Amino acid sequence: MLLGLLTLLVSIGQRTIWAPSETFTASAPAGAAAAPLTVIDQKLRTLHGGTVKINIQGDGNFMLASGRPDDVDAWVGKTAHNTITGVSEDEKSLQVEHADGEGTAPNPAGSDLWVSNENASGELEYTWTPPADGDWSLLLASDGTKPAPATVSMTFPNDTSTPWAVPLMVLGSLLIVGGIVLALLSARRKNGEGEGEGGGDPGFAARARARKAQNQDPSSSSKVTMVAAGVAAAVLAASGTAAQAASPSPQPSGSASSPAKEAAGSPVLLDAQFRRILEQVSSATDAGDAAKDAAKLADRVAGPELEIRTQNYKIRSQVGSYEPRMPVRSTKLLTTVVTSDRDWPRSVLAVTQGEGNVVPQILTLVQQSPRENYKLMETTPLQPGTTFPNISRGGTDTLAASDKSGLLYSGEEAMSGLADRLTSADSPFKDKLVEGDSSPYIADTLSYQAEVVKAGENGNFSFTHKVVPESTVVFRTSDGGALVLGRINFGFEGTPKAAGDKLSIGDDAAALAGGKETTTGMVLNFAESMAVYVPPAGSTDPMKLVAATRGLVGASFK
Repeated sequence: MLLGLLTLLVSIGQRTIWAPSETFTASAPAGAAAAPLTVIDQKLRTLHGGTVKINIQGDGNFMLASGRPDDVDAWVGKTAHNTITGVSEDEKSLQVEHADGEGTAPNPAGSDLWVSNENASGELEYTWTPPADGDWSLLLASDGTKPAPATVSMTFPNDTSTPWAVPLMVLGSLLIVGGIVLALLSARRKNGEGEGEGGGDPGFAARARARKAQNQDPSSSSKVTMVAAGVAAAVLAASGTAAQAASPSPQPSGSASSPAKEAAGSPVLLDAQFRRILEQVSSATDAGDAAKDAAKLADRVAGPELEIRTQNYKIRSQVGSYEPRMPVRSTKLLTTVVTSDRDWPRSVLAVTQGEGNVVPQILTLVQQSPRENYKLMETTPLQPGTTFPNISRGGTDTLAASDKSGLLYSGEEAMSGLADRLTSADSPFKDKLVEGDSSPYIADTLSYQAEVVKAGENGNFSFTHKVVPESTVVFRTSDGGALVLGRINFGFEGTPKAAGDKLSIGDDAAALAGGKETTTGMVLNFAESMAVYVPPAGSTDPMKLVAATRGLVGASFK
């Protein structure tokens, strides 16, 4: 009974005065090699379950960014860095690994790769919570040139389980019960012996003891045996429980997956990231459009859209009536298309219809490399009467322009067919690529070209539409088809029919060519931004022009 009471006291102590702390804090060791970047491995967030809190102290300003592990690794690249990988066995120190490399990096603050970006000065208290499902790493840096803060501590939830407490309670209770039973049996045995020996016949007492031994009641030795068996079972159960609590869960065999494989299938942007990027793109284009200054576009606009807007500004500075490019709005975001392919370049789409957008327009954004931000490459208004194809908001595949898997036509075949259709009224793609009932782009282009040729009394005119292959982007649609976007260069050439004949160009082209008339010939160049829907393989439906526009980008005399 005394042993049982002591066991109960020990079990209660494990739940009270000897209970482990709810958290423990581990710190980065002093004297670690300095580096401009520090990565906090995603495994630390779930190392002990629950919420992890991080304290960082440093001189001056620094930042802490959250991103997918493969994105963080890609941004770090060949730069020297430290990686906090785990916690020491005594749970007092963080384990830090150093990788040599380039001594500096660009400032990572503001990168489109980060879902969140915390800026601090001197000290930062950070609660590490995942912004979405999956793995997330952290990147710590000053400005890319100075060493990252080295004073880092992390507070983890501690294992407060006491696997021996319950077994010890059970064992203590059984010992007390066993002690009581043994005491009762001992008292009964003494009483029985006293009654038998009180008679006057010693022979009778001996015979009584013999009969008692032969017909023993299980309330004596058998019950003691049962108590002993119960205690043994409790001890074995307690041992098993403790062993199970102490043994780690079995880990799958094989090598660890790379961050890129772990992130496979995840969209490259979350909604919050996309909206932040779109707002910055919209602000940059608004600033450029208002000032007619292409330099204000450089951070967020590139490719065909930068070329078209640059020339648009130049024309409008001389021709006040020239129509500006449709504004880029981040408001009234109708849908987004985000690739789940994690290689670069990465392409995403937004369909918006804010103020000044007569029809919705497709915005094509491209991130060329990890350390570059997304830039607006094309703006393409939807054709009247068309519907934007259904594409999963949770991420979709992007295909190579030459990839025809599961499609009626590859991306490059679709764009080449469209270029041929725009060039010739008798194109083989006449019935393979159509417009909606109220979609005018192809018909208007063919009509315009025919009228110029017919009305050209003094000149011979020709037209070409040539695909720019590197601009083609292909997104898989929900029905197994694809949406193909890209640029076509529309060339318009004119040559006088006879010596002395003059050709005239409009005021818009004259602003780029430096004059209105020529006797030697002229060349006009337009950038056409196009979007075509391609049905899945086996379909009998034609391709459909979804969105289209053009902008004058060049004019010169021969």
